[in-house]
Amino acid sequence: MNDTSHALPPVVSREEWLAARKALLAREREATRLRDAVNAERRRMPMVKVEKEYLFEGPDGKESLLDLFEGRRQLYVHSFMWVDALDTGCPVCTATSDINFTPSMLSQLHRRDVSLAVISRTSLASIERYKAEKGWSFPWYSTGGNDFPYDYQLTVDDERGATEYNYRDREDLSRRGFGETFSELDLPGNLVFLRDGDDVYQTYGAYARGLDHIVPYYNFLDLTPLGRQEDWEETPEGWTTYPFGHFF
Repeated sequence: MNDTSHALPPVVSREEWLAARKALLAREREATRLRDAVNAERRRMPMVKVEKEYLFEGPDGKESLLDLFEGRRQLYVHSFMWVDALDTGCPVCTATSDINFTPSMLSQLHRRDVSLAVISRTSLASIERYKAEKGWSFPWYSTGGNDFPYDYQLTVDDERGATEYNYRDREDLSRRGFGETFSELDLPGNLVFLRDGDDVYQTYGAYARGLDHIVPYYNFLDLTPLGRQEDWEETPEGWTTYPFGHFF
């Protein structure tokens, strides 16, 4: 960690600050228009039919991917990473769930014909225990050993033939810091599906920093002079940075 006790932005007059703020505002407007264009392009993405049958374990027993829609047309699937060695949830996934998957948030999604399903590779017993500890009520399922997390790049594991992540193959991942071998490891990811009758289609999937927008405190940190304080950021000299394992 760097010493930031004397790392401060330059002090200028109000007129100079206002000029800098207006210049940045123009860039922010460009970014907003670009985000709108990307969102529109996402809505025009083609889709691919889910042909394989996946069964998940929930409090009411076995559930198919179609069941997870709960009768709605759209389904957002969030992968909740699990720390096997400690039999506990990932801290970042925990914080994200605390903030995002509230009854109020779910009601807003439901009003727009979207269901949420959180999934983990661990056992249903571990999920139910952790869920009770946190006081959560959102739908959370165990993959129950099915192929879903491996087929959809949520878990890498040589033994299951799951060697791609974030649409990158093993060679590309190795260049970006992954090890030479993959032993069962969960990684950040989410998926979006659309239902047409009983047919299910994948429309979207995002990984790594593609999930930034669902971590609300990042949005606040990005407004501050010290930013996220992660070592991949472009930051002024002397700013605090911490190692952070993002794969771009």
